[in-house]
Amino acid sequence: MPEKKTLYLVRHAKSSWKDPSLDDAKRPLNKRGKQDAPEMGKRLAKAGIRPDLITSSPAVRALTTAEKIAEEFGIKKSKIDVNENIYTFNAEGLLEVIKGLDDKLNTVMLVGHNPATTVLLNELSGADIDNVPTCGVAQLEMNTDSWAQVKKGGAELVSFDYPKKTG
Repeated sequence: MPEKKTLYLVRHAKSSWKDPSLDDAKRPLNKRGKQDAPEMGKRLAKAGIRPDLITSSPAVRALTTAEKIAEEFGIKKSKIDVNENIYTFNAEGLLEVIKGLDDKLNTVMLVGHNPATTVLLNELSGADIDNVPTCGVAQLEMNTDSWAQVKKGGAELVSFDYPKKTG
């Protein structure tokens, strides 16, 4: 019987547009983003979640989100995998990153960008979510023992949480 692989797709927290001259990859989190990321990390940690790997886009807003969430798990910043290929707005690019993950890892958190996060979530699970809000976290489970076998329609959306969600 195949193992389960669990994927947490995370959209980066709210970013700042205060300095329009900043390169897109260098935009930091704004005040709300700096509050939301640790809050979501606390919710996940309270639910007993501790990923084997956190992998993030190198964009400042995504990496800072990953770091603030990791801190709530007691995972050091230095343990976060930074992957240039996650700095994409294309779902196919994210799927390729997932397919390349080490099969020894059973639970992976990927911190990236929209629209790729929303599109990939819907493609993998068949969900119909209009938009993953900033710092939104979707938990997907796949009945496979290999990340390379992850495919469209092959995942179940187990949970979906975001900072403004109540109840």
